[in-house]
Amino acid sequence: MPIKLFGIANCDTVKKARAWFVAQGIDVAFHDFKREGLSQALLASWLQTTDWEVLLNRRGTTWRRLDEAARASVHDASSASALMLEQPSLVKRPVVEWADGSISVGFDAARFAEAALRR
Repeated sequence: MPIKLFGIANCDTVKKARAWFVAQGIDVAFHDFKREGLSQALLASWLQTTDWEVLLNRRGTTWRRLDEAARASVHDASSASALMLEQPSLVKRPVVEWADGSISVGFDAARFAEAALRR
């Protein structure tokens, strides 16, 4: 299974992750949420192994731009999933599907190095 990196091309954290993979000589397939979207099946598969509160980016601009009612409506995996599908920019980036089938959310060079060893 090839490594897949999910995010938005102009996101600074995604850029760091992509640069890390290049520096390590690791090929990854990149999926841009803005261009290719986010499917319900893909999000559901991530939510089987990762808590919705980890996947939902409450620190980003997209979250801050939501009105109070929209933010208050997020209280469980179902409501968070619906909002992330509607606005994929709310997914914390990057999400990496590693060769062993595990996923990681966010960029951390040490965690990436550890996960890359499992490929």
